[in-house]
Amino acid sequence: MISVIVVFPKLEEAKSIKGLLVRNGIDVIAACTSASHVINLTDDLDYGIVVSGYKLVDMMYSELLECLPATFDMLVVASQRHYAECRTSDVVCLSMPVKAADMVNTVNLMYDKMYRQKKREKAKPKHRSEEEKQVIAHAKMVLMEQKGMTEDEAHKYLQQKSMDNGTNLVEMAHMVIDIF
Repeated sequence: MISVIVVFPKLEEAKSIKGLLVRNGIDVIAACTSASHVINLTDDLDYGIVVSGYKLVDMMYSELLECLPATFDMLVVASQRHYAECRTSDVVCLSMPVKAADMVNTVNLMYDKMYRQKKREKAKPKHRSEEEKQVIAHAKMVLMEQKGMTEDEAHKYLQQKSMDNGTNLVEMAHMVIDIF
């Protein structure tokens, strides 16, 4: 799940931004005033977006960005004076005063981008160790000998059974070896 965290130096600002996002269908898990709180929250999360002010109670947005996991993106809301600096860094930036629609649309775009990235990563084939490859090959050999299947048929059989049982291919290969 993609989590959204709002962090601004004043709690009222953070709560206001959180309220705006929640009213527009974006689930926000926390409104914070310190970067250390955000860092603690991100330790338990997989993916997320941090909506941040330029300067926080305990550090600058750039310092917080360095502490965030690679699976987190940041949206910085900065004054006109600091906007140019934010634009050069690896963050999405909005200048103040921010229109509510711009804030919501920007977070939605970031969310959609992250969702697509997450989906692409999930679709990539998993890299198997040599041991796992050998287990699968051995299970295919067993199926070929015991059931008279071709290698392709044995592989498809393992795939189908693993999907039916909700297990991964290596676990299913172990089960086939144990049965025969």
